[in-house]
Amino acid sequence: MARFLLSEKVDYFQWICSIAAFFFVVVLFQAFLPGSVVERSGGGSGGDPGKGDLGLLKGMGGLDFGEGIRFVPAKLMERIEKEGREGNGAVSEKPVKRVGLRRPLLALVLADLWPDASQLQMVSIAVALKEIGYDIEVYTFEDGSVLDVWKAIGMPVFILPLDRESQMAVDWLNYNGILVNSLESRPVLSCLLQEPFKSIPVIWNVHEASLALRLSVYAANDKIQLVNDWKQVFSRATVIVFPTYLYPLMYSAIDAGNFFVIPGYPEEAWGASHSVIQEGNNLRAKMGYRSDDFIIAIVGSQFSYSGLWLEHALVLHALSSLLHEFPYSNSCNLKVAILSDNSNSTYKMGLETIAPDFGYPRGSVQHIILNGDFTNFLGTVDIVLYGSFLEEQSFPAVLKQAMCLGKLVIAPDLAMIRKYVNDSVHGYFFPKEKIGMLTQILLQVIENGQLSLQAQNVASRGRELARNLMVSENIEGYVSLLEKLLKFPSEIVFPRAVEEIPLKLKEAWQWHLFENITVSVNASRTFRNYGIVDKIEEQWNRTRIEKMANTSQVEEAFSSISWADEKVTEMVNARKRLEEEELKDRTDQPHGTWEDVYRSVKRADRAKNELHERDDRELERTGQPLCIYEPYFGEGTWPFLHNTSLYRGIGLSSKGRRPGADDIDASSRLPLLGNAYYRDALGEYGAFFALANRIDRIHRNAWIGFQSWRVVARKGGLSRKAELTLLEDIRSRRHGDTLYFWVRMDEDPRNPLRQDFWTFCDALNAGNCRFAVSDALRKMYGVHHEMEFLPQMPLDGDSWSVMHSWAMPTRSFLEFMMFSRMFVDALDAQIYDEHHQSGRCYLSLSKDRHCYSRLLELLVNVWAYHSARRMIYVNPETGEMQEHHKLKSRRGQMWIRWFSFSTLKSMDEDLAEESDSDQPNRRWLWPSTGEVFWQGIYERERNMRHQQKERRKQQSRDKIQRIKKRARQKTLGKYIKPPPEALNVSNTTHNL
Repeated sequence: MARFLLSEKVDYFQWICSIAAFFFVVVLFQAFLPGSVVERSGGGSGGDPGKGDLGLLKGMGGLDFGEGIRFVPAKLMERIEKEGREGNGAVSEKPVKRVGLRRPLLALVLADLWPDASQLQMVSIAVALKEIGYDIEVYTFEDGSVLDVWKAIGMPVFILPLDRESQMAVDWLNYNGILVNSLESRPVLSCLLQEPFKSIPVIWNVHEASLALRLSVYAANDKIQLVNDWKQVFSRATVIVFPTYLYPLMYSAIDAGNFFVIPGYPEEAWGASHSVIQEGNNLRAKMGYRSDDFIIAIVGSQFSYSGLWLEHALVLHALSSLLHEFPYSNSCNLKVAILSDNSNSTYKMGLETIAPDFGYPRGSVQHIILNGDFTNFLGTVDIVLYGSFLEEQSFPAVLKQAMCLGKLVIAPDLAMIRKYVNDSVHGYFFPKEKIGMLTQILLQVIENGQLSLQAQNVASRGRELARNLMVSENIEGYVSLLEKLLKFPSEIVFPRAVEEIPLKLKEAWQWHLFENITVSVNASRTFRNYGIVDKIEEQWNRTRIEKMANTSQVEEAFSSISWADEKVTEMVNARKRLEEEELKDRTDQPHGTWEDVYRSVKRADRAKNELHERDDRELERTGQPLCIYEPYFGEGTWPFLHNTSLYRGIGLSSKGRRPGADDIDASSRLPLLGNAYYRDALGEYGAFFALANRIDRIHRNAWIGFQSWRVVARKGGLSRKAELTLLEDIRSRRHGDTLYFWVRMDEDPRNPLRQDFWTFCDALNAGNCRFAVSDALRKMYGVHHEMEFLPQMPLDGDSWSVMHSWAMPTRSFLEFMMFSRMFVDALDAQIYDEHHQSGRCYLSLSKDRHCYSRLLELLVNVWAYHSARRMIYVNPETGEMQEHHKLKSRRGQMWIRWFSFSTLKSMDEDLAEESDSDQPNRRWLWPSTGEVFWQGIYERERNMRHQQKERRKQQSRDKIQRIKKRARQKTLGKYIKPPPEALNVSNTTHNL
């Protein structure tokens, strides 16, 4: 987290308003202010300046002069430097190299395209970035007149939807970094909080204070959820850049350790050039001044500290000599206005008390509160005097504003001010330890109640200086920050260093590009009139009200229940259930065999499947020859997925799946994808393995296809016409066992030079693609010689498939997966250890979670070419088909012996037998990528079934033998039925 290094006495998280400290200052003014600082009687120079020792005053107890204020983003810089060192580290296994095929691409997100200071700043930064080797694409939510400026400097502009709740159909992975401007661009940060865009470096330029002013209100009103919501969005940015060192303090409640300051924001210069300033005399009249008054404005530091009051008192004491030296006969024409944002009434009362003691007539010294808007008032004053002796980290914004308005500025000789302003050239300095020199300067610049000609010339030169003040620091700050943050892949040409920015681009803002743009105060600004802060707050309040309403309805419903009657009813029902269970246990229950149980369960499952309602897409899919699967990971990919029956999504993770869609959960079909390491390393290739694992349970189409969501994002997917043409070609079996593809390598933005297959693969993989493929194939086939074992991929004028967008017969797909599983296992064996431990692999220049994915993207071409498959390119717009790498031209170049089905099948069975029988203890990826199947499993299962059958027969024979051999017990007695006569006699009753 960014830290403020503060002295022990200063608490800068609130305005210091200590009544006791102030009156302490008032009481001690006369005792500690040396009378020799400015002589009160007599003329001349105003006394001995050497006796105005500020060090003596600083010894006063209970006051603080803010010397400890410094913003130091220590942890952020430490993290950036650490990542930079790790990124420059070498990979021990194989040296890496940068090929450099294209320029780095940045996205610049703006809230709107209406002219203001932020547009001027971003245009100037973009021009400098373009000059040293960056390409930039601009996104905005609202069109405006600055669109012509961006077109003039050759940067494309894209308009994002005005409905901020809608999903943004932008593939942010195309960009090496994103520069976001203004709080109003928050929706982009919300989008970048979703996968797969979470890892993209983001620099967020926040130049508004509106949110900071609301944060304390949220905390006071128990709206912690709103604060946490903004903190989550702020934490997504890699770096939050503020234009002033005050903002990190104001936003400290949501500091996520990524705050940074780059001073030099041209707000003051733009405001002075384009703001509508009220007429000076009218404003003077409103403020209670006369047209002939000579007004000196005293301004101070943006920070508040208790010693600031004493410093203002010292300045007032020095100015009091003008009451006697002022050439006007009526000394009341001198007016002093102390400007601040501090609305403390105690401070104002104290100034009114002190001023008469210094000899100021009543009403000549005023404390004016402007709430940050100094432009109008500063335009009416004659001299701006900086009354703070605090050494700040950047040039004071209020002085810059005064200079831009053409006002003469007088300031202490602070290092940060002297760095840019020359004494007696652009302004005047006085020693802060010898305040009495201030009186001499004022007497030099004032002649006959007005500024002298020399002072006016100084003010004019100061205005020209302030117009482009700190341009170099601002532009170099952003470029240097990008230089430290961005890690470019090997196909990117590294941009030139920040020191190589042309001097003309750092001397001034790009004012000339805005000369022909009319700045209208009433310009339509949807997001400024109703800003994002207001909208988020309103949404939160609406949700809270709805939640409270629902809660009250539930409570009202429950309050109407008679809980006593409900308890009696529940007891009666519980007693009935208990009696029924007891009666059920007493009745005879028919018991069946386990076979009956299994049979009934299967019958129930069949009935359940028959009752399953399948949606229209699922029904249509069963009747078509092809199903194209779209692998995706995260909610950010949803706008690019299809919803037709020809396509079906396959989510690489159970999280972030589309609700209500008939998508496949890849991680449940292949537990390997539950491992975050392999899910990232394999990328979309993991979906291939998941689908091939027991494919007949999920895919019943004769053909199978895949399409990356990134193809749709760049408008390269199949059109409806191309889809119908492909389906018709498959139904007619026109080309047989074929690999259809519709994204060509020679049209890929990553390959502007249209290089051959292996050169392009090397460019994507830090120059080590050939080595990795050769080593993996050698290990896969058990080849031990040291010669390069690399299949030929000739440059014959045709192209290859990229971005996982192709279709083939399902049977061929399973054969391809059989090859891929063995290849990936061999590749993993040589890369895993170092990559898993350090995050680095020799296929990337820096730490990379997606180490294998770029190489695997091209693997289907190697398999299809050398297994003698036809390769047909389908034009994604027209559906026109063209065969590439014709079979006749491949003769003598294909490695059919190594890629034939019989070879791969025998290798696959050997691995399956080893996994099933030996069960090795080593770390082995192959068994985790799909089914373990070999011929011996059939024999083992047949033997097991035969043994079970023999066991059942033996049990039947044993049972029959037991029945035959069991001993039979003889009858113990026999009932003899008496004759009928005897029965009648015995039953006759004699009457005696």
